[in-house]
Amino acid sequence: MKKKAFEEELETLEFELAKLQETVQRKGLKLAIIFEGRDAAGKGGAIKTIMRRMNARVWRIAALPKPSDRERTQWYFERYVAHLPAGGEIVLFDRSWYNRAVIEPVMGFCDSEDYERFMREVPLFEQMLIDSGVILIKFWIHVSMKEQEQRFQDRACDPRKRWKLSPIDLKGRELWIESTKYRDAMFERTSTDEAPWLVVDGDDKRKARLNIIRAILDRTPYEFNEDAFEPVALPPRPKVKDGGYDEPALEKLNVITDYYGG
Repeated sequence: MKKKAFEEELETLEFELAKLQETVQRKGLKLAIIFEGRDAAGKGGAIKTIMRRMNARVWRIAALPKPSDRERTQWYFERYVAHLPAGGEIVLFDRSWYNRAVIEPVMGFCDSEDYERFMREVPLFEQMLIDSGVILIKFWIHVSMKEQEQRFQDRACDPRKRWKLSPIDLKGRELWIESTKYRDAMFERTSTDEAPWLVVDGDDKRKARLNIIRAILDRTPYEFNEDAFEPVALPPRPKVKDGGYDEPALEKLNVITDYYGG
């Protein structure tokens, strides 16, 4: 997808996201959106695109690091529960409790008993969330092996993106087939009528991001509150000297070096 077409469509969709945001705030809705997928599938980029012009006090990103020693002794879902949305909030999970469905068993971070317990419990856990009023949306961003390899090579050669290439990513690159088998089992056992997995074709990043936004809009009840979007009439700005204060010239302040001045 060409950048110009992407930007034009995104601008339209951002107005719809603003309407959704206002509805969530006004009605106290709770929206949790899960982003899963292979390494380099585009989860972070999709989240950044959604957040570009949104209110960070309404939208939050939950990207949890590996669990601490203490967290490893907790009920598995416990550390994720702390990040769930309250009324009037939207939380975007950059990876989620579904680490235990694919990454952990493939990498050997959990045993078969832990895995099976999770697979039995997660539909019940998600049903509890839905029954409590949480709107739950689950995305799996699909990336082909060829496209993932191109993105890995780009990260390997670009110092600005090197941080994105972790040892876990490299190991996952070797375990493509094993990851696919666990992903398929996750789809089969954890996709329910109330919380289905929504699969996104992520090879074209721009199209994927737009399709994700449209899917969110399609699955969240929101309204156009005309009063909330009326232009704001600003009163005349008072003159600085009317307050009995003379603002010092910029040159008298500790101004940083202007590297781009004329």
